[in-house]
Amino acid sequence: MGLLEGKVAIVTGAGSGVGKEHSLLLASEGACVVVNDLGDSAEQTVSEIRELGGTAVSHNGNVAEWSTGEDLVERAQSEFGDLHILINNAGILRDAMSFSMTEKEFDEVIAVHLKGHFVCARAAAVYWRNQAKAGETASRRMIHTTSESGLFGGPAQSNYASAKGGILTLSLTLGRELSKYGVTTNVVAPRARTGLTDYIQSMAAPEDEDEFDVYDPANVSPFVVWLCTDDAKDVNGQAFIVGGSGVWWMRSWSHINHIQLEDQRWTIDEINARKDELFSGEDTGVPAFAAPKFG
Repeated sequence: MGLLEGKVAIVTGAGSGVGKEHSLLLASEGACVVVNDLGDSAEQTVSEIRELGGTAVSHNGNVAEWSTGEDLVERAQSEFGDLHILINNAGILRDAMSFSMTEKEFDEVIAVHLKGHFVCARAAAVYWRNQAKAGETASRRMIHTTSESGLFGGPAQSNYASAKGGILTLSLTLGRELSKYGVTTNVVAPRARTGLTDYIQSMAAPEDEDEFDVYDPANVSPFVVWLCTDDAKDVNGQAFIVGGSGVWWMRSWSHINHIQLEDQRWTIDEINARKDELFSGEDTGVPAFAAPKFG
């Protein structure tokens, strides 16, 4: 018996890349999967799942549309009777430097990533809150997809990095709101070769078939699926980079230092006089892109 036998999952953007691999592994562990994407790719993933003996149905829809979240939850209920897992994964790129980016390029990326995550999370939250109020106590899981650009800020990605950073905060907010209903919500930044990263030559598959492919999207899925199990029920509101053979637990925006007066408002001169005390000799320039390295 698989670790997720009897569970029902939704995976968005699951026609290819990490979303497809998440769906395949969920199904292999016994979950019934609603595979969402645009075009025919979702049905192709479903066909692979069924060929391997799993259970899945496809859903063609744009997560940036408000009704899609409700449609997905309804599909999970009508096909499989419940919903236990939501993996938000759908995304697009429209890279451009800030001074060259168009309104359309900005809006499209924010809509698919940030709004799309919220649309599906909101629909699942409504369903799970109603279940909890009716006395249903099953554990529920949300996994969201960020990126290292969202964690550290990436040039030419004001739209994408902002959306992915927003997803980190969205997950924290959902964790605070939904934990009392048995829902955990975590974020994973995949370090993998996908349709969004094909242009990065360093992520090409190795020519030697016996060599470990560090950028294979399937490397990400075991940790994501583990977060969906009961063994991860105490992990909530956390963020991880996952890829190759590694898992990095990330935490940002922690308190560094502070200065304070006693019951009075600061003046500009006082702030300037204590500037060195506040920054304690630390570098106050743009932080380095301090992503962990493979190995």
